[in-house]
Amino acid sequence: MEALIAWIIDVLLALALMGLAWGALASGDLFKAIVLFIAFGLVMALVWVRLEAPDIALAEAAIGAGLTGALLLAAFVKLRITSPNVNVDITRSLCGIRSIPVLVSILFLAMALAYAIWPLPPDAAGLGEDVAANLDRSGVSNPVTAVLLNFRSYDTLLEVMVLLLALLGAWSLGMTTPRREAAPGLVLDTLSRLLAPLLILVAAYLLWAGAHAPGGAFQAGAMLAAVGVLMLLTGWQLPAALAALPLRLVLVAGPVTFMLLAVIPLLLEGRLLQLPPAWAGCLILIIETTATISIGTTLIALFLGAAPNKEDQQ
Repeated sequence: MEALIAWIIDVLLALALMGLAWGALASGDLFKAIVLFIAFGLVMALVWVRLEAPDIALAEAAIGAGLTGALLLAAFVKLRITSPNVNVDITRSLCGIRSIPVLVSILFLAMALAYAIWPLPPDAAGLGEDVAANLDRSGVSNPVTAVLLNFRSYDTLLEVMVLLLALLGAWSLGMTTPRREAAPGLVLDTLSRLLAPLLILVAAYLLWAGAHAPGGAFQAGAMLAAVGVLMLLTGWQLPAALAALPLRLVLVAGPVTFMLLAVIPLLLEGRLLQLPPAWAGCLILIIETTATISIGTTLIALFLGAAPNKEDQQ
């Protein structure tokens, strides 16, 4: 009976994912498409839970659905200001999605992926045994953190760098920082005051728990970004003294620290990103702490959309 219920839940989740994905792509209303995308991210987080991947589920819920949804909504507001007929243009551009050739191409790709995955053995161990055998040398007891910040840490380093490059690309557009003169509503103001301290505590917990349980820098950084987005929605602005050099130092603190701790082992032992086993736990904590602050600040800056400067904050 439990197996049947689990199978029904999996089928419903799969159908919900396909329906939400198609609805987000085929919708002629841009706002509706964004809402469907956020719903897709939340259902995808449930799918990762069903696949017993809580780390990815946390990242999907916090970043894939939460922060990405907030960024899309912020972009939608800016588009409505600059292009009042944006929904008409979107409807025209989406007409091709309903065409038969595109649908045939999607089905062909799905069949190719199914053909590649189907022969794989269901009980393949992969690299799990190797990770478990070397876990005591990683400095942490969570295998996911060990892989992301020790055994294959160059992937995480590149992800942090890509996030910073995305922010630089947004700033290069030369947009101006919007001014929010209107006071926030009572509900939003009260909610932000109640949630901000709680989310900061959750971020600290996710950062600390990443060494032995699901969590880590990206999840903690997303929580910090949620605090920043709430503060921006309530009219908070960055103090003028922090708008220039201090902000940029915080943004690069994570990537720079990561790169320094990658190069130092190369100079001492000739191995790039090879953390010494005796210091691995401490170094991973330093990397994750600075990365959390930089990731959270970067996501907040992406939501803001424009490079803050002293003139905008006065």
